[in-house]
Amino acid sequence: MRTSSSPGSAIEARASPRASQSPYLTVKHLLRLGKPRVVALVVFTAVIGMFMATPDLPPLASVLFGTIGIALVATAGAALNCVVEQSIDAAMARTHKRPLPAGELTLVQALTFIAVVGGAGLLVLDRRVNPLTMWLALATFLGYAVVYTIVLKPRTPQNIVIGGAAGAMPPVLGWTAVTGEISADALLLFLIIFAWTPPHFWALALYRKHEYARAGVPMLPVTHGERFTRQHVLLYTIMLSAICVLPFATGMSGAIYLVAALGLCGGFLAYAIGLHVSYSNGLARRTFRYSIVFLSLLFAALLVDHYWRL
Repeated sequence: MRTSSSPGSAIEARASPRASQSPYLTVKHLLRLGKPRVVALVVFTAVIGMFMATPDLPPLASVLFGTIGIALVATAGAALNCVVEQSIDAAMARTHKRPLPAGELTLVQALTFIAVVGGAGLLVLDRRVNPLTMWLALATFLGYAVVYTIVLKPRTPQNIVIGGAAGAMPPVLGWTAVTGEISADALLLFLIIFAWTPPHFWALALYRKHEYARAGVPMLPVTHGERFTRQHVLLYTIMLSAICVLPFATGMSGAIYLVAALGLCGGFLAYAIGLHVSYSNGLARRTFRYSIVFLSLLFAALLVDHYWRL
């Protein structure tokens, strides 16, 4: 009997969930299917968009129902991504213990969860927020779960660049939830995340390149090599740093944000230069982790500066 716990063995374990599994465990696995840590960052940037959309405090109902609706649709999109990529997840050490590759959920359970949660999120946004936010959320769901996951990811190393548009939408959704319209400032928030996405994911792909190669995913380090990817991490980080100054340059934010942005971008550039000059898997891993902290603190600085302008 095979006892290996390698990613490859997870493919064999996908047959069906345990027959005696309790409803509590099923719910727990369904919540894991929705990638709660990823959704938390989505919701965080969306909420910042809500507060940035108005000089005063946004209406409580818009914040409450906008957050619920966006979180539900994002959860459904993340879960559908897991459904589509379950064979890829099973081949990678980072993901082979997710509920579907591990055989903790059936496909029917996963699809039912996606339909119920996604449908509820769209309904909340349409009825309690506004139709524009609902349609944008639906477009984001399709962009991530279909265009990125099904069309781009298995076919082109530019998957992260093009597909990053869907991942950059949360602050725009937050903005429209409060104002009912898209503005230039909302698109600037979009642009920050859009430029952040490639160096963030390429740092991960660098130290996971052998897993992506084994899974047949054409990530940039697999198709163009490590050196080429390191160069592009640096180039995109330089571009990101320039974009992060724009909220101050356009008058959207003040000195508090500028100081925070310069410090955070300096840290990101230091990591990117380090990867370019002297690569190690450990440094790539630290760069990936820093990129998450970077985005969280950058958007937090936007919020602080918005209400405490120097």
